Amino acid sequence: MNTPLARMQASRDRWGGLALVAALLVLVQVAWGLPMLIVVLAVIGMIFLHEMGHYVTARAAGMKVTEFFLGFGPRLWSMRRGETVYGLKAIPVGAYVRIIGMNNLEEVPPADEHRTYRSKPYWRRMSVAVAGSTVHFLLALVLIFSFLVVGGRTETVPSPDWTVTGVMPGTPADRAGLMPGDRIVSVNGSPVTTMVDMAEALPEPGSPAILGVQRGGDVLVRVLTLGAHPEDASRGYVGIASGTAQSRQTVEVGYLEAVPETLDEFGFLVKESVLGIGRFFSPSGLNNFFRDVADQPVQQGAAPSDSGIATGVPADNQDRVISIFGALRIGADLTENGYGNLLLFLALLNVFIGVFNLIPLLPFDGGHVVIATYERLRSWRGRRYTADVSKMVPVAYAVILILGFVFIGSVYLDFTDPVEVPS
Repeated sequence: MNTPLARMQASRDRWGGLALVAALLVLVQVAWGLPMLIVVLAVIGMIFLHEMGHYVTARAAGMKVTEFFLGFGPRLWSMRRGETVYGLKAIPVGAYVRIIGMNNLEEVPPADEHRTYRSKPYWRRMSVAVAGSTVHFLLALVLIFSFLVVGGRTETVPSPDWTVTGVMPGTPADRAGLMPGDRIVSVNGSPVTTMVDMAEALPEPGSPAILGVQRGGDVLVRVLTLGAHPEDASRGYVGIASGTAQSRQTVEVGYLEAVPETLDEFGFLVKESVLGIGRFFSPSGLNNFFRDVADQPVQQGAAPSDSGIATGVPADNQDRVISIFGALRIGADLTENGYGNLLLFLALLNVFIGVFNLIPLLPFDGGHVVIATYERLRSWRGRRYTADVSKMVPVAYAVILILGFVFIGSVYLDFTDPVEVPS
């Protein structure tokens, strides 16, 4: 009954959930600060744009979209505009757009059959299937470009402030009394600045070397006979190690220079995402993950990046799957150190999600790409072939089950053994 009281109750039901979401966002800022709120809003915007990609391409293809929701589970807020219901749901782990007739199992009224996903040409179905990942890749390109222009390129260079951090037992350095904290400032009377300079100034193996060693405020002289380098017997060898031999510095990047570097960095991130996903979902990768969930290994230091952008991923966690909660915490920690880091974090996240969504199995977008392509290859001479999706349902359920365990395990690890962001 459309009475004033009923309309008031409907309005309360509609906007009450939205007020709850707003209150939760305020709570996020109060409890975890502005950086966390910024990251949460950025991730929500990213998810929204992903689904908007599906929505826009589906509408452009003449498909009927009945739902556009952020989140899953119980409905918090919704409104209908035309034939589509838009809204928010309680579990913030994703979003979805419902397009009618996504496969041959779904029953659709005959009057709507011409507006189903399955009735459209191959290129239209492909455009919808890849739209979400395409949006992520475009966002990543924009973010990487912005990061390079705003923050510059990070390069690893020899450090003039290096010191010895390790002396190998039984080596010439050990016998000459070199100690951690020393710095070699000359070789045979020639000044050297970096560890690279020192290594290049060393004579051949078996030759004596006079080293000027700075220790505290004094410069000592140490004479030793060089050994042969373990990796190249033609090079002189002292027997020291340094964890401070290199430093990272930021180099400004111009707009034109940033274009090819953006493409290079994007390609690097895509390659690493593909390899990382492949390693993780291999039998050994999954076994190691669930073993980590049970054992909680201690984390180690950070791994260097081969690209010009520092990833800040700990070496023992390069293939570690991080839940949405862990990602938000890492993003907030990075944002506290500068908004350039936020751009990088979102670029990394967009590339990974874009690649992840293209895994060629249902329920991923890549599964729909495979089905559409298979149907296209099986169709010829004007006869349209339709794949029987019921045969793929067990595989889809298995994928969902594995993802469920991975999600639970990753959340557990993120709370009990969080990945630490290097400072």
